[in-house]
Amino acid sequence: MNDANAIMVSHLGVSYRTVEALSDITLQIKPGRLTGAIGPNGAGKSTLIKAMLDLIPTNQGSVQYKGKPLIDNLEKVAYVPQRSQIDWTYPATVWDVVMMGRVQKTGWFQRFSTVSRRIAAEALERVDMSDYRDRPIGQLSGGQQQRVFLARSLAQEADIFFFDEPFVGVDRKTEYIIFNIFHELTNAGKIVLVVNHDLGESITNFDDLILLNKELIAVGERQAVLSEENIYRAYGGKVVFFDESRLQMAA
Repeated sequence: MNDANAIMVSHLGVSYRTVEALSDITLQIKPGRLTGAIGPNGAGKSTLIKAMLDLIPTNQGSVQYKGKPLIDNLEKVAYVPQRSQIDWTYPATVWDVVMMGRVQKTGWFQRFSTVSRRIAAEALERVDMSDYRDRPIGQLSGGQQQRVFLARSLAQEADIFFFDEPFVGVDRKTEYIIFNIFHELTNAGKIVLVVNHDLGESITNFDDLILLNKELIAVGERQAVLSEENIYRAYGGKVVFFDESRLQMAA
């Protein structure tokens, strides 16, 4: 059943020259559900997010949100790319980065309001990074950097949140904080899509999963997607994944 407030992806396709990166992807991403995109390296997980946001060209398909193209609703979207795509040498403090999340609502070259500053400060508090507000972003650990960019996304007050591999290189504390905030967002009825590479115990945090390997292998509730058949189709060979109560080998 379609949800009127879901993101509707229809027959989406992406090619890089002669190489097909995504083929005929049709699915919906529902509000109030923490959705993970999983699959092997090169499966098109990051490509899916970038194509949905029109950051890369598509060769077919559409992405709709509330009856309009998603790209016409980008003011409602917060996107955090992979850490490897961010210039950590840029001379900005933690506070500078979080305040960037208020630029769209404030306007370029406009003075930030008291409300915007309060929202940014609350976002930093939520990720337990208030004590680092004056620290240069490049001097933080990987987990701390990820929390700062999560705070920036919270400061945007978005309805849709896209995160590309936010758990790579982070510590346990950061993972715990991030998942807690993801659950807070979904409980508030937000759309949250997370590219994730870990099939370990953390996978149980997700309500829904999108399993990709250039084509859509499965989509839906976590337990249904994580079947041995689906995992084998996506990954081939052997892969260790979490079956809710124990690690199981799919062969």
